[in-house]
Amino acid sequence: MSVKENHSKEYSLYFCTFTCYNWMPLIETTNSYDIVYNWFTVLKEKAVDIVGFVIMPNHLHCILHFKEKEFSVNKVISNGKRFMAYEIINRLEKQQNKEVLDTLHKALTERERKKGQLHKVFKDSFDAKAIFSDKFMEQKLNYMHYNPVSGKWLLVNDFTDYEHSSASFYELGVHKHFIPVHFKDL
Repeated sequence: MSVKENHSKEYSLYFCTFTCYNWMPLIETTNSYDIVYNWFTVLKEKAVDIVGFVIMPNHLHCILHFKEKEFSVNKVISNGKRFMAYEIINRLEKQQNKEVLDTLHKALTERERKKGQLHKVFKDSFDAKAIFSDKFMEQKLNYMHYNPVSGKWLLVNDFTDYEHSSASFYELGVHKHFIPVHFKDL
């Protein structure tokens, strides 16, 4: 997805989603939840707050707040995906998971191979939607937070029990791994 590079201050909040190649559970397979938290730490150092998130076995939803006027959603997400992809591949190599590595290698296009890419870890595209109202923000937070108990997932019985989500922060005032910036504080 291409998002306009110069954003006005009123559209500094974005709901972003990106997925692993072919919806493969690469985050779970490599236990790479920690690298997403590491990416969040890097973002905070670069004046990007994490307002909400859920890290699923094969995709990530997050709400990002860009504190500086000039920012690039594309660059932030692209760099994050690249940073995480390297580590996921490293972990697959340590696991000697040849089958998954071969699948990710075969998924490359000729153009990607010519550029020197060795594996396709994430889908090329991502979604980024500007958040422009409290109602839309609440809708996206609920969508994210209920993801672990919706549809096929059923990862926990209560959505606030899912470890890799900001739901417990918003619903119970408890944080497990990461303290997001509360929306009302922006």
